[in-house]
Amino acid sequence: MIRNHFVAPLLATALIALAAAPAATADDALTGPQKKAVEQVVRDYLLDHPEVIVEALKAMETKHEAAQAARRQEALAALGDTLTANPDSPMLGNPDGDVTVVEFFDYNCGYCKRVVPDILALLDDDGGVRYVLKELPILSESSVIASRAALAVWSLAPDRYQDLHTRMMGLRGQLDEQRIMALVADLGLDVDRVKAAMESPEVNRELSRNRQMSKILGIRGTPAFVVGDRLIPGAVNRQQLEALVARAREGGS
Repeated sequence: MIRNHFVAPLLATALIALAAAPAATADDALTGPQKKAVEQVVRDYLLDHPEVIVEALKAMETKHEAAQAARRQEALAALGDTLTANPDSPMLGNPDGDVTVVEFFDYNCGYCKRVVPDILALLDDDGGVRYVLKELPILSESSVIASRAALAVWSLAPDRYQDLHTRMMGLRGQLDEQRIMALVADLGLDVDRVKAAMESPEVNRELSRNRQMSKILGIRGTPAFVVGDRLIPGAVNRQQLEALVARAREGGS
């Protein structure tokens, strides 16, 4: 068995050789026999101690996750009010709340539909939450139509947005334009006005901005939440939401 104290001297020899020949490649820095000896020692050691590979992979994963988290923190800080306080983005709850929760969602996303009851319960029970909705239609063309209709209603009659939002989220199966417009009409809104507003510069700008932000933040699916300075991909339940809000309220990360 190759012992640990043999590995370090041989690797040190290789490093000294590399340092002595800075212009050379790694293959040129060692002679043929030296290179084979080092390779054999390393191979034997790893075969005898496979846990070293596992430890190295875990360390690399931890380092990668830390780097990703740091990039997300920088991105969140850079986006600032564009993410949390843009008037083109629909908002529920308390507009002056002390904690802002942002959700990126798609109306055809089953996981997004599943979290709606918990979100509404949180808003009912916690009057200090400001809930910002980022329409991110990525699943189908009908998702785009639904998001455009919702944003049009937000611009024309913001007090009706939550009703339309929860009704579309409550529908089973794929949405289509006929079902969406039936909901719009059922809310007493002018369907023709809503259809016209769906193609407005404001709606186009909001959808484009949301797509750009999702790329900057590395969001690859819906739902995704931002609570305080944390990005949480995937669905969460009410207890998790409450814990995230409490942590943000305490200034934690």
